[in-house]
Amino acid sequence: MTTALVTHDDCLLHVTPPGHPERAARLEHLLAALTDKALLRAEAPEGGVDDLCLVHSKTYVERIAGAEPADGFAQLDADTFLSPGSWRAALRAAGGAMKAVDMVMTGAAENAFVAVRPPGHHAETETPMGFCLFGNVAIAAKHALDRHGLGRVAVVDFDVHHGNGTQDLLRDEPRALAISSHQMPLWPGTGRAEERGAHGNLLNVPLAPGTGGAGFRAAYEREVFPALEAFAPEFLFISAGFDAHKADPLANLMLQEADYAWVTARLCDIAARLCGGRVVSCLEGGYDLGALAASGAAHVDALIRAGG
Repeated sequence: MTTALVTHDDCLLHVTPPGHPERAARLEHLLAALTDKALLRAEAPEGGVDDLCLVHSKTYVERIAGAEPADGFAQLDADTFLSPGSWRAALRAAGGAMKAVDMVMTGAAENAFVAVRPPGHHAETETPMGFCLFGNVAIAAKHALDRHGLGRVAVVDFDVHHGNGTQDLLRDEPRALAISSHQMPLWPGTGRAEERGAHGNLLNVPLAPGTGGAGFRAAYEREVFPALEAFAPEFLFISAGFDAHKADPLANLMLQEADYAWVTARLCDIAARLCGGRVVSCLEGGYDLGALAASGAAHVDALIRAGG
């Protein structure tokens, strides 16, 4: 069995203003770090409106499509922009996440990493925010549930920012467990431990600024892994943000590449016991280009070892 890499050059068409941290160079640096790895490479197809509407309203989807400018930038909020090509990039991002699910479910790959942008874990049901347009991981989770007939899926988000979008999109879905570890206090200000969702299907693990690998690992051993074991998902999704790295400019956690390798390996071990090793990981944040590339490579190496 193999690890799939799902991506597409259209994801580089989403351009942000000069100096914006979420830029095309992120994907370029990450893919360069994966060039020589033993991966089953697949192109991300375009998702359709019906796919986006697995978690978003049609009105919202049409609003985003209609806001794409013919040139220059359209600003959706303080941090989130559209450029010519953003719509195609966003369709590839959602379509790539679903393609990865299909590949894993059919046995074409043991697990998969979806290297796409724009990221998705801050996009709420009716609100783009935090560089995100559509909830790629939540869309993929609903695709697995509704179209592949699974009974339970889990999302683990180790991005430094709370996955408020994934939480919003899945909070009323009892078949999905949404777990987020994140720095607190930090934007967007959500993700308190007492936020548990309509069905007790949310787990938020706030981490204090300055937390390093030891504290991160202890929190996962204490809270995240037992929650996964208790929920027993049939598919595991990872929102793989690498901005908890000590070099990242947007936050204050102190993780290193070895911590990303460790958490990925542990999650894959749990998936091997609970759900036949079915894991799909989707890129979220990470804004220091060197740290993103090195951490993403360590993450993918762990996926390859698990899928070998």
